[in-house]
Amino acid sequence: MSTRIAFLKGHGTENDFVIVPDPENALDLPPAAVAALCDRRAGIGGDGLLHVVRSAAHPEAGDMAAEAEWFMDYRNGDGSVAEMCGNGVRVFARYLQRAGHVGDGDLAVATRGGVKRVHLAKAEADSGSAAGDITVGMGRALLPEGDVEVSVGGRSWPARNVNMGNPHAVAFVADLAHAGDLYAPPPYEPAGAYPDGVNVEFVVDRGPRHVAMRVHERGSGETRSCGTGACAVAVATARRDGADPAVTGAPATYTVDLPGGTLVITERPDGEIEMTGPAVIVAEGEFDSAWLEGVLD
Repeated sequence: MSTRIAFLKGHGTENDFVIVPDPENALDLPPAAVAALCDRRAGIGGDGLLHVVRSAAHPEAGDMAAEAEWFMDYRNGDGSVAEMCGNGVRVFARYLQRAGHVGDGDLAVATRGGVKRVHLAKAEADSGSAAGDITVGMGRALLPEGDVEVSVGGRSWPARNVNMGNPHAVAFVADLAHAGDLYAPPPYEPAGAYPDGVNVEFVVDRGPRHVAMRVHERGSGETRSCGTGACAVAVATARRDGADPAVTGAPATYTVDLPGGTLVITERPDGEIEMTGPAVIVAEGEFDSAWLEGVLD
């Protein structure tokens, strides 16, 4: 017998997600099911899926339940599991606010990349928006040693290896068009640098502490925005510019333009990186479990 399963659709700077509320972790969402839901022609469509589960109900998050009630069980659009998604955390928090689970202010969200601190700003009365921006504490960046190179269409660039709970290769280019169509993962060397694949960012300068980027997200292709990627880009740009807040004692803030919007990234002297930007819920509805079962047969 088929059942109706609730879903919502949301985006953060046009990085879009299917949201599936499942507080008690009762739904079986194998990779093929996630890929079907994220399919833009035959499903709902999204760069990824946000499976909303109480931490205590999920085997990967039980040890974080005392610190964070809710776990973001994030999946890429192809169904693969990912450690973190910065835009996804903002949309996840917006859903919790919309559902009445949380209000304005501070929130802890459990992810495979650890517990993330979130602040939901109150909308300004004259802003014309129903909700304010959301700031996420993204943790500290790791900068693994070793040279990395990425290539597209016969061109190659050195890339900075940055880990934001997931891996990134950040390349500075003269023109964002040099990144090509980004349908396929850009090749990189050495092959062993990223055993689980990598998100590749291509970056150009727009002004003082202001850059623009395009990104290929592993498992999703080119996306309109990538929150962890924007953080990786800000850190790589700061180091290129000779700015290290741990050394100078002053925070470094960069504006990062993405195809889907703008994020503001601040690296504090203690190493914590904060990302601020919008998150929007655009639709909600139901899908039929029989349809999903048919897809999986």
